[in-house]
Amino acid sequence: MDRLDDIEAFIAIVERGSQTAAARHLRRSLQSIGRSLTALERSAGAELLRRTTRQSHPTEAGLAFYRRVKPALTEINEARREAANQRDEPFGLLRIGAPVLFASAYVAPAICDFMERYPQIEIDLVVSDRQLDLFEGGLDLAVRIRHMPDSQMRARRLGELRTVVFGAPAYFARHGRPKHPADLAKHQCVVRIIDQDAATWPFRIGGRSKTVHVRGRFRTDSTTAIHAVVARGLGIGFTPLWQIRNLVDQGAVEVILEEFEAARIPIHAVWPPSRIPLAKTRLFADFLATRLKHERL
Repeated sequence: MDRLDDIEAFIAIVERGSQTAAARHLRRSLQSIGRSLTALERSAGAELLRRTTRQSHPTEAGLAFYRRVKPALTEINEARREAANQRDEPFGLLRIGAPVLFASAYVAPAICDFMERYPQIEIDLVVSDRQLDLFEGGLDLAVRIRHMPDSQMRARRLGELRTVVFGAPAYFARHGRPKHPADLAKHQCVVRIIDQDAATWPFRIGGRSKTVHVRGRFRTDSTTAIHAVVARGLGIGFTPLWQIRNLVDQGAVEVILEEFEAARIPIHAVWPPSRIPLAKTRLFADFLATRLKHERL
């Protein structure tokens, strides 16, 4: 039996829950599936599955093995199809993760155009402002808006965005306008509590990157709530400019301390270091990067 067939059998057992279901899915005999599993465990030198009468569950070693070989087998199968010219365009399921507001504003519109261009593609979009685990979520790609100097993730830079300090004219009329980041200590600042360092805002002061600790009476994990209360004059906020551009254009809020703005934050498409990105994954990353070049971020 081909070693790839053995791996394919193992993956099917993990995903289908039993050797019988795997055999039915792969249209192979139950005996053939059993032989593949035995051969694979012998080759790996470890028990990969615990069998019961009706079910099979991966061991710790089996789960780790599954996470490594699943994306590799997917890439191999896609490479085979590409080499055989069975398809002239990308196809199949692509699972993408992205932050909530950024997904709505940029990722989802890009997905619409991408799927229109490539009608054989299916996409699952998972949105969360918390950092998603690509393995646990079964994601092929995730959009991350942050610096990643120590990350082990493989990444494709998509662009960068500007972050700003902002407040309502009514607030400045009552409390004055900060002239320097240090002045923020005297003001009510609205803090986003989802991040550990949310009460520490970055700036560039005297040509060097520095942070300023801020505080205020109102804190929330909702970005849209921050925009709303700052526009009402409750305090001063810190956010990516693209999220409040409409409020700025309407005159509801004003950007301040522009001469002290920190370096722009990079936007990346990331995937696990052990996973070779599928052709459709790379294609969507390139597609999104091209789209973002024309946005006012």
